[in-house]
Amino acid sequence: MNRHTILAVDDDLDLQTVMHDYLERDGYKCLSAFNGTALLQGLETAHPDVILLDLILPKDNGLALLSAIRRKSNAAVIVISGKDAAVDRIVCLEMGADDYLTKPFELRELSARIKAVLRRTQHKIKLPDNAADMPLNKAGRISFNGWVLDRLQYQLFDVAGKTVKLTSGEFKLLETLVMAPNRALSREHLFSLTSSGTSDTPDQAIDTQIIRIRKKINDNQRNQVFIKTVRGIGYQFAGESKAVG
Repeated sequence: MNRHTILAVDDDLDLQTVMHDYLERDGYKCLSAFNGTALLQGLETAHPDVILLDLILPKDNGLALLSAIRRKSNAAVIVISGKDAAVDRIVCLEMGADDYLTKPFELRELSARIKAVLRRTQHKIKLPDNAADMPLNKAGRISFNGWVLDRLQYQLFDVAGKTVKLTSGEFKLLETLVMAPNRALSREHLFSLTSSGTSDTPDQAIDTQIIRIRKKINDNQRNQVFIKTVRGIGYQFAGESKAVG
């Protein structure tokens, strides 16, 4: 029987240690993250079943992280916070949290709440065992190196879960590249798929959009990480594309 994976997000090392030891003895696989960056990396690599999210982190906005989790994962989320006002509970639940637990708390209660949210959400957190093997053209969302391209909402989210504004043409061009990783695509081919009545030549139109996309995804460094130029042909997406839902 596979153990459920718990990802605890809290900057309190002592609390993390206590929760980790208790939940491991209770039969869970427990992972720790101390900031938003580690949380988002954990979503990509560990695919947790339950996330214990502290709202107050030194350099991260807890509510923004909650929104990012809901866009990237079907994991159950239990918010753990020192805030006990009703409005805080309501906001978190309305933003997608499955439960809310105030500090200080008993570890037995935490374990009971984890079991409860797993029972309630088992049907929706049970993703395919090989979700990353889903064909990219069937996926509603595609992840690349922490970024998420949401094909249903026509939105791009950065590694912090923030929306990056793209024009419809830029979105379609990036989508085309992301869905064909490590394949060199000609400018003519890209133009035929993404053009919308522009009077520019294929080379001009695609090159201009690529420059804009690179800037928006912080890929305008000397050595491009995501979109590489293939001389005499066009462009190639070099990131790691995978379906996430």
